[in-house]
Amino acid sequence: MCGIIGVINNSFDNKQISRALKLLTHRGPDMEGIWRSPSGKCILAHKRLSILDLSEAGRQPMSNPAGNYWIVLNGEIYNYLELKRELDTDYKFRTHTDTEVLLRAYEKWGIACLDKLIGMFAFIVWDEQKQIFFAARDRFGVKPFYYTELPTGEIIFSSEIEVLHTMGLSPQPDPISWATYLKYGLYDHTPRTFWNGVQTLPAGHALLWKDGQLRIWKWYDLAERVVRGELDIRPEKEVAEEYRSLLESSVRFRFRSDVPIGVNLSGGLDSSILLWIIQRIQGPDSDIKVFTFATGDARYDELPWVRQMLAGTKHPHHVCWLKPEEVPELARKMQRYQYEPFGGIPTLAYSKVFEVAKKLGVIVLLDGQGLDEQWAGYDYYESALNEGSFVANKLTSGLVQGTRSPIIRPECLVPEFKELAESVTTPSPFSDSLRNLQYTDIKYIKMPRALRFNDRISMMHSRELREPFLDHRLFELAFRQPTERKIYNGVHKCLLRNMMRDYLPEGIINAPKRALQTPQREWLRGALKDWADSYIHEALLKYSDIWLDKKAVLREWKEYCSGNSDNSFYVFQWINIGLWCELL
Repeated sequence: MCGIIGVINNSFDNKQISRALKLLTHRGPDMEGIWRSPSGKCILAHKRLSILDLSEAGRQPMSNPAGNYWIVLNGEIYNYLELKRELDTDYKFRTHTDTEVLLRAYEKWGIACLDKLIGMFAFIVWDEQKQIFFAARDRFGVKPFYYTELPTGEIIFSSEIEVLHTMGLSPQPDPISWATYLKYGLYDHTPRTFWNGVQTLPAGHALLWKDGQLRIWKWYDLAERVVRGELDIRPEKEVAEEYRSLLESSVRFRFRSDVPIGVNLSGGLDSSILLWIIQRIQGPDSDIKVFTFATGDARYDELPWVRQMLAGTKHPHHVCWLKPEEVPELARKMQRYQYEPFGGIPTLAYSKVFEVAKKLGVIVLLDGQGLDEQWAGYDYYESALNEGSFVANKLTSGLVQGTRSPIIRPECLVPEFKELAESVTTPSPFSDSLRNLQYTDIKYIKMPRALRFNDRISMMHSRELREPFLDHRLFELAFRQPTERKIYNGVHKCLLRNMMRDYLPEGIINAPKRALQTPQREWLRGALKDWADSYIHEALLKYSDIWLDKKAVLREWKEYCSGNSDNSFYVFQWINIGLWCELL
């Protein structure tokens, strides 16, 4: 996991690049490098978190032996050993890195190499001979990639938005993105960001600059790969065997590392499956460290289920506590690293996992993100089985679960500002409503939000997060399954549960979905009330009568504090604005 910078039409000197590169130190504290093309057209810079081949040979930017191709990579190509064997047998690799394999794959196969990659990545390749700048982002957008064009003509690319501001772009909010967030609760506005003039390369997209022209295209889309074929009507046992094999393959790939690995565990089915696979791979003597966040509130903490899962194993368990008195300082720090609105106190609680892992010297952590989206694990997916009750607004259906009151308060916005919001219409590429709702979550709502939060959380502590269930092979197989293998008689994740009945305790198999939560609702109207109030007033001080209707906000805030709301999503939106004001 690293931080990258690329500049076309470069006019920056090395001192300016070094200053920008320091902003990425948390992404790569181990090594750094800057390379300027002989033509002067391009500059590449890199901060490295060493995971594979910890030697000096792994330093980036990295070139091929001829010196005409140069690369910077953020992420991991998990199947690099298989690709290495598939590439020329007479090619002499100089390192043991996945970066060199990726560069050789691009040199041999060109953009066709993308379909061969299993991994999370954002990378840049400069072809000095042809004066071509090529970049690509992984299928689901696990790793970030931002860019802007300055009035002076430079095009800048980076892993983080703050780099672009340091290199000359004025830090101003994008009002359309903010209006959309406040009216619909939408965190991702690809290719827009919350900052004016900053764009993000969409997940599964690539770009190419040549002869002064920038071209962007989609190289992967889950729906396009799946709708080409019919539903998978093979016997369930046969599908389960294939899926189990892919699960194990995916986890094995993500255990490739030259540094210590740990696991993030909650108390649910997905984490149990991850732990079961680890036991299959490493055996019953596996002593990989396990991390779980908790707040001390029994209504939300999942420690009883986690301890049940760990009973009889040799895994050291580290509970990572978040207390309300830690929130003010941690929230300010989190806002600096997220640099856009984030998901509230659960985001802060998750960061405690990486903080503890860092203290214990664990560099890489695995977690169980992705199975709910594959197998329709969330409660609201059931509405898609009945067209008459199908969720009216797919954009907000999965933002907060288990609430009856509205999660957003568009009536608290200034009318002219509210009109700026973009009403996003999501496509329906599948013949059934369930897969269309799942696809909306994967491409527009839940996954883009979670992946952005998780990347910034892990990177602020210089830890690499790997998510083995975010493997495109798993998603494609799951999306070919009939509805009844996902939801049947009110039971969600049917095939997944049936597949694991012989391997996991009955209590885990049949446990209902529990949203991963913290007592944010209680803390914001209790121990953190004064803190929340101060940031809400900070937001009003700057944006009253511009974005926010002050009287309406204060009225709703008073109602919330009196206990007349069962969710705090909209309250943290206002806190987010107050926190974000400190970045300007």
